[in-house]
Amino acid sequence: MRIAILSRNKNLYSTRRLIEVGEARGHEVRVLDHLKCFMDITSEKPTLHYRSEEFGPDDFDAVIPRIGASVTSFGCAVLRQFEMMGVYCVNESVAIARSRDKLRSLQLLSRSKVGIPVTAYARNIESIDALIHEVGGAPVVIKLIEGTQGIGVVLAENKKIASSIIEAFMGLNANILVQEFIKESKGSDIRCFVVGDKVIAAMERKAAPGEFRSNLHRGGTASLVKLSAAERRTAVKAAATMGLNMCGVDILRSDRGPLIMEVNSSPGLEGIEKATGKDVAGMIYGFIEKNAVRDKNKTKGKG
Repeated sequence: MRIAILSRNKNLYSTRRLIEVGEARGHEVRVLDHLKCFMDITSEKPTLHYRSEEFGPDDFDAVIPRIGASVTSFGCAVLRQFEMMGVYCVNESVAIARSRDKLRSLQLLSRSKVGIPVTAYARNIESIDALIHEVGGAPVVIKLIEGTQGIGVVLAENKKIASSIIEAFMGLNANILVQEFIKESKGSDIRCFVVGDKVIAAMERKAAPGEFRSNLHRGGTASLVKLSAAERRTAVKAAATMGLNMCGVDILRSDRGPLIMEVNSSPGLEGIEKATGKDVAGMIYGFIEKNAVRDKNKTKGKG
């Protein structure tokens, strides 16, 4: 198969693994920097241009999007162009955009009855006291809606600090969420790697000493973890709610069951592969080999 990986940097671990594993399985793999693409949007023959090359519907069989949060809008536009050309996309553009909007994704998870921390959102300073009260009082977690990898996530230990931080963010016109602090999670969370309708790997991430964020980018450590049936069901349901075929679902263990923190549409492979010893990249390709062919056959049948 001819497979395109949308990635800004082919030397990143995740991109490099996808190249190596794809080629080892006999596929022709190309890395395209989505910011260097431009699109010819026509009804008759939509095409994608990358540097001096032009790609049409028959040039790729599947696309693996590795789109960074800072370029979500343009990256999704490029991915939509592949969708217009009938190329199979592991994650569709609308699902990626949906998951990147923290507020929208939490609202969708809530509507689907998936467990989430109590969350409040407002834009006016007069609502600060009510926001803090709504999530059960301090300590509270304050999150920038646009933040990634733990950036823009603050734990406010008391109401005075929480009020000052929220007021400062609002003064900068930043969109924030205020969430209850899940004390019993003890600075750890679980990353479930979902492909299709299965959790194919899972790891527990623990925060570094003096830190409450468990992100590996912030010094957290990862280890193999055994999931409960409820945690597996919750992770799969969260992925399905977002419409993602491949994602990382971050779960907190709470006294009232598993709670979803975030659904990541471009989960990294390094931490999960090292912690679990599993060939996650290979399982991604197994999913593509099965579903891209099936999708193409459906398209042919419609013709």
